[in-house]
Amino acid sequence: MKRQALCLISVLSLLLVVGSASAQNMRVRANVPFNFTVGSKSLPAATYDIQGLGSSGANTLLVTARDGSACIIVRSNAAEGVKGADRTKLVFSRYRDQYFLSEIWVEGATRGHHLPKTSREKELAKELAHDLTQPRVEIVASLY
Repeated sequence: MKRQALCLISVLSLLLVVGSASAQNMRVRANVPFNFTVGSKSLPAATYDIQGLGSSGANTLLVTARDGSACIIVRSNAAEGVKGADRTKLVFSRYRDQYFLSEIWVEGATRGHHLPKTSREKELAKELAHDLTQPRVEIVASLY
């Protein structure tokens, strides 16, 4: 009886670990209708697939244009929300006509991905600090 209980606990623990690892390796697809910057690379408007690489937190992301025109690997930080995301989305910071990918969220998740600001984004933010109309732009995405 003890052996069966131990076996059951081991199997349930393994399922819990596998389930959480697969949840961390998100795969998101979005059509981005404008040019934007990720890390140090400018990317053209296109449909993009974004997926987490690795199994420990998936803080490394692969951003790939579906048409093969662009690809970059970037590091992200964890982003936390009080309640789950209202939808799967990419969030961009906009400074005049320049867009920077800043966050990735999956519907229902309280943890997302936050991309650190690049030096160019920091320069623009400082330059436009007096301008309060720098909106965040959200693009609806889907899981694939």
